[in-house]
Amino acid sequence: MKRAVNLIASLLVTVAFMWWAFRDTDVSTQIASLKAANYAWVVPYFLCLTCIHVCRTLRWGALLSGLERVPFRKLNEASGIGFMMLLVLPFRLGEFARPFLIAQRSSIRRSAAMTSVVLERIVDGLFVAALFRVLLFFIPMETEGVRYVKLGSWLMFAVFGGGLVFLLVGLWHQARTVHLVRATVGRFSPNMAEKVADIVDSFVGAMRQLPDRKHIVLFFLYTVLYWGLNGVGMALLARAFDCSGAAPGVACEPMGLSLFQAYIVMCVLVVGIMIPAAPGMMGTFQAATKVGLGLFLPAAVVNAHGLAYANVMWLCQTAQQIIFGLILLSISHMSFRELAGNMKKDGDDANVSRSSVA
Repeated sequence: MKRAVNLIASLLVTVAFMWWAFRDTDVSTQIASLKAANYAWVVPYFLCLTCIHVCRTLRWGALLSGLERVPFRKLNEASGIGFMMLLVLPFRLGEFARPFLIAQRSSIRRSAAMTSVVLERIVDGLFVAALFRVLLFFIPMETEGVRYVKLGSWLMFAVFGGGLVFLLVGLWHQARTVHLVRATVGRFSPNMAEKVADIVDSFVGAMRQLPDRKHIVLFFLYTVLYWGLNGVGMALLARAFDCSGAAPGVACEPMGLSLFQAYIVMCVLVVGIMIPAAPGMMGTFQAATKVGLGLFLPAAVVNAHGLAYANVMWLCQTAQQIIFGLILLSISHMSFRELAGNMKKDGDDANVSRSSVA
């Protein structure tokens, strides 16, 4: 029942954002834009996505190295399958897949692996927020929609900066932080307070096993490379919509993105997909891309080539993650149903054990 409610809620979010994104265009316009695209640019974009996958896998390995040096093969399986689960499960429930998978393939505890995922998200959020603020200095305030975009960048700072401060305070005063959680959350739900306190205690404990200086540097280098490749890939794919694929004699207004503009659109997209949506981030992905493109391009181009570009980019990213995930799932001799069932069973067992201790 709970899964059905989550799925329905996420689908409603998708429908709302899809309506907003496509309300000023029509099917014929989208088909014409897709027909005019030069899909040869999809090939370098897929190569870029593959490099991104390798980069974030190695980055995760660097962060986990303080707990255990996991071989690339096992790390790649957990990463590829985990990101596929993140894409297909609603409300980002797939975030729990990577910790579950790496715990199966190493001696790393699931709670410690989950801490690495949380730290990844915090670093990514702060990195993109900082990049966003720097890039926005070069966009005039008169640009339509820029105020809302700046608000989104401050929201990222607040969310991820707050998370980092909380973890640092917990690292400094672990016992007091756990007591504070029990005292505040316990006023509303004592059972929930014990569960949250247990999670915070495990997270902070795992943070004390951070990697050495060399791997910390590697982690941040991979982070810069990871986001750098994302922006480059988006700029490359935009070239597919420069009308070079249009039939002779067909009117076509080209769309292009400079590298600077691609990074701005990327930052807006990251803010947008923070909103939980249906499996695959459909709806929020298209709407956020539209907002980002709208800072530079006329509305007519955004509603034609811009949304076609958003759909092709979403499809490429979705296909790449699912294909990689399915291949690695097959190599691991697991089925999707088996993995989802084991994750649910493991989570239920953990809840039971925490309840019995409490």
